[in-house]
Amino acid sequence: MRSFFNVSDIGDLGKALREAKEVKANPFGWKELGKDKTIILIFFNNSLRTRLSSQKAALNLGMNPIVLNVNGDSWKLETELGVVMDGDKSEHLREAIPVIGSYCDLIGVRSFAGLSDREFDYAESILSQFIEYSGKPVISLESATVHPCQAFADLITIEEYKTKPRPKVVMTWAPHPRALPQAVPNSFAEWMNAADVDFVITHPEGYELDPRFVGDAKVEYDQMKALEGADFVYAKNWSCPGVTNPADYGKVISKDMGWMVDAAHMAVTNHAKFMHCLPVRRNMIVSDEVIDSPDSIVIPEAANRVVSAQVVMKRMLEDAL
Repeated sequence: MRSFFNVSDIGDLGKALREAKEVKANPFGWKELGKDKTIILIFFNNSLRTRLSSQKAALNLGMNPIVLNVNGDSWKLETELGVVMDGDKSEHLREAIPVIGSYCDLIGVRSFAGLSDREFDYAESILSQFIEYSGKPVISLESATVHPCQAFADLITIEEYKTKPRPKVVMTWAPHPRALPQAVPNSFAEWMNAADVDFVITHPEGYELDPRFVGDAKVEYDQMKALEGADFVYAKNWSCPGVTNPADYGKVISKDMGWMVDAAHMAVTNHAKFMHCLPVRRNMIVSDEVIDSPDSIVIPEAANRVVSAQVVMKRMLEDAL
């Protein structure tokens, strides 16, 4: 595996889930793989779970993780090609990336969408440059359009908690005061479409995700109807993807509090487990009573971020042998 970006990069999902189970049961069983190896984790944006879980996964595999906070620990980096660098950015990614690649064996990159230029964001310019110029395997730790480590952890969690062979999984939009990227819902949709689940997406009109991620999922604009009989409820906000109206890309076009997941919403489900990638805005995305209930699995879901990252790193190290 030279890059981890989409669900297709992981290959057979059944095999990946079995491997995740083995890694979780024996996290230190492959320490020799990472001996004397280095992974550089590059963060263009803030992080808690992604940063800590990636470092922990690397340490479990015997690797030496180095964390670089771009624009904080390093020179400010220019990311676009063809610009005249007469501003406050002292170095271009085109030079920085191969230098970084010369210092390590694996690279993880986290970079959010700017939410102002849909074409630029969905071209994945920053991650693509790391893949092209580093010469090393590259893991997306969340990019402009996808967050595969999160989606893999979500699937691992569903596999652990499901009580039927093919559970109903509903991803519901929920309100948020700020414009957020579509990376998490995009990846969750992509991975659920590849998994053996009954997958439904629900959101207000105008929040349609890119068709390449929606795939064959059922889209239901009536939230309560979508939630009926659900076994898992995955709440997440995203800003307007600009699919139906490009001029609205990255905007908050609704703050309808009726979409917050509360006890009334969960009451129509099949005693569903509540999921969220975290951090979560309490009493906006989800009510206290739901996220604090026994049916909330957000903490074990977050813990599985170590497992998903470790499986990906393990495979990259094995492929390099």
